[in-house]
Amino acid sequence: MSTKTGPQRYPGASRANWYQDDFGGDPMQVDVVVLHTTEGPTLPGYGGGSSAPNLTAVPDLAAKKLKWYQHFDVETSSRALVNLSGGVETNTQNVCQVELVGTCDPKTHKKWTTAGKAHIYWPDAPDWALQGVAAFLGWMHEEHGVPLVGAKSWPAYPTSYENGGGQRMTAAQWKAFKGVCGHMHVPENVHGDPGAIDFARIIKYAKADLDLDDDTPEATTPPAKPTVPAFPGRKYFVTGATNAHVLKLGKQLVKRGFGDHYKVGPSKSWGEADRLNVRDFQKSRPELRGDADGNPGPLTWRLLFT
Repeated sequence: MSTKTGPQRYPGASRANWYQDDFGGDPMQVDVVVLHTTEGPTLPGYGGGSSAPNLTAVPDLAAKKLKWYQHFDVETSSRALVNLSGGVETNTQNVCQVELVGTCDPKTHKKWTTAGKAHIYWPDAPDWALQGVAAFLGWMHEEHGVPLVGAKSWPAYPTSYENGGGQRMTAAQWKAFKGVCGHMHVPENVHGDPGAIDFARIIKYAKADLDLDDDTPEATTPPAKPTVPAFPGRKYFVTGATNAHVLKLGKQLVKRGFGDHYKVGPSKSWGEADRLNVRDFQKSRPELRGDADGNPGPLTWRLLFT
C-alpha cells in the first residue's frame, strides 16, 4: 500500500461536505486525475458520500469562478467509479477524482437552456471555468507530480458512452496510465463524461500558469521534494509563545490546506487556532492518527514540510 506524499487539501476548498470520516478509503500515491461531469446543475448529495469523488468544482456563474468542495483527501481513494469484482482496480488505482458540476450531454444542455436553467455545458465551457480546472491540475502537478498529459481521444457525448468512440482503456493501459483522463476512459465503466471537453486548452492554461513549455517533457517529471527544515523543539509551540517558528508552521498549514481555524491568517503567537489546524493535519495522516492532539512534534513537523 502506498504512503501519502503531498498536501492532502486543495487550498481554498470547502470541507462542508466531507465524507472521509464516514467512508474511509485507501491511502495512495496519486499519479492520475479522473475528470467527471455531474450531469446536474448543483452540488450533488452523492448518496451521503457513498458515491463521492475526492473533489467537486461548482461553477459560480455570477463571480465567474469555480468553488471547490473536498470530500476525501487527495491521496485517499474515493468512490465515483464502478469497480467490478475480480476486475482491474479503479477507485483505488492511485486516482484522484474530480466532478465538474454541469453537463456534457447536448440534449441536457438544450433542455436546460430552454428552461432558463443556468449551467455550464462543459464541451463549450467559458475560459474562466477551464482555467479553474487548469489551476487544479497545475497544483496536482506541482504537489503530487501528476503529469500534465492525458488521453488522446476525448469524443463527444453520447458517442463516448460505453466505448462508442473507442476511447476506453484496456486493463493493461489503465494500469500503466499516468496523467489526466475522463470517466469515459476508465475500464469497467460505461459513462461517457466529460465528453468533448477542451482538454488541450485546459493543459495549455495549466502549463502557462506554471511557466512550462507546452511541449516540454519536464511536464511529466515529478517535482523535487523540498528540503525539510529542522524541528525547532516543542517549547516554541505552547500557549502564549511568540516566535517565527509558529508563523512558519502556520503558513505551511495554510499552504497544505489546513488553515480552516484561522480567522484572518497565521501569526507568530501560538493559540487554539494553531492547535486545531495541527490536529486536523494529524488526523489526515495514518502515521499520526493515534496522536492527533494538535501539539506538533518531530514527526508532525517532518510530514507537514514534505
